[in-house]
Amino acid sequence: MNKHMVLPIVLTALLVATPSLAAETKGAGSTFVSPVMAKWIDAYKMKTGNTVSYQAVGSSIGVGLIRKEAVDFGASDMPLDPKELDRLGMMQFPIVIGGVVPVVNIDGVKPGQIRFTGQVLADIYLGKLKSWNDPAIRAVNPDIRLPNTPITVVHRVDGSGTTFNWSNYLSKVSPQWKTNVGEGTSVEWPLGLGGKGNDGVASLVSLVPGSIGYLEYTYALQRLDRISFGLVQNSAGNFVVPDAASFQAAASSADWKAEKDFHLVLTDAPGENAYPITATTFVLMPKMPKSQERSAAAIDFVRWSLENGKPQAETLNYVPLPPALIDQIERYWQQSIGATSTVSASANVKR
Repeated sequence: MNKHMVLPIVLTALLVATPSLAAETKGAGSTFVSPVMAKWIDAYKMKTGNTVSYQAVGSSIGVGLIRKEAVDFGASDMPLDPKELDRLGMMQFPIVIGGVVPVVNIDGVKPGQIRFTGQVLADIYLGKLKSWNDPAIRAVNPDIRLPNTPITVVHRVDGSGTTFNWSNYLSKVSPQWKTNVGEGTSVEWPLGLGGKGNDGVASLVSLVPGSIGYLEYTYALQRLDRISFGLVQNSAGNFVVPDAASFQAAASSADWKAEKDFHLVLTDAPGENAYPITATTFVLMPKMPKSQERSAAAIDFVRWSLENGKPQAETLNYVPLPPALIDQIERYWQQSIGATSTVSASANVKR
């Protein structure tokens, strides 16, 4: 049986009944997913002729826009609680997995050379460690000559799923961070400079000697001429290189079937080779959209990306979802929007 038959007949009928998707499908949200989203949009248009646009405005704004149905789908790196989804009449599902990495601008420090424990990262962002040659940093980096340079903390100023995963991880490894700052797409930062989006943080770290920030891994790789990424110690005690393999190692422990609406966070996952700040991007859509046709167009793009977007994801060091999870997502669509598609599909067929 064709994989597409996993979708309910009514939803498939809706897609068939609207073959000409001339109107532009609009998405907005996570900057974390923006690099691979751009690749998917280009490949999808080349294959289908259909146009999709995506505004990388941050997870919080993306959630706000889809709540108003100002776009056809939102993207967030922080999953909404199932009770909140029920209240809003929305569904959410994962689309891709990646990682958040610490990045530094320290003269002489090469990519992948500097190491961090979770506690050291938390203490830097709490302002407790003020210089790069602090004994706590030198203790985990005995082979690096660290300068007596002040540390400048850089963080996001916009509501950010990248921030959520960063602060969620720090809350898991530092009781003081959890008590004093906590987690969320926006937090009350104890100190530091603020940048908008992953690009904004990357630009600030590139410009400010002695700075540290956090980025989606692809953004870090794009600026290795000016900044370096660090290794982070995982729950097994290993300092893990951030890459698709270590993100996959973290994702392998996920039990998506056990979580309603895929409400799962991958930070501090178990496993010898698991990267500790692994993150998931989720798509959010209304269960009863104002426009069935636009919703169908958005689902078509997402489904194409899930089933055909593996090469683009892997090129950018994201982890594409496994086939079993994609099948689970398609069944979830059936449960979430199948009933609401019946009337629209029938109406289109009659016309």
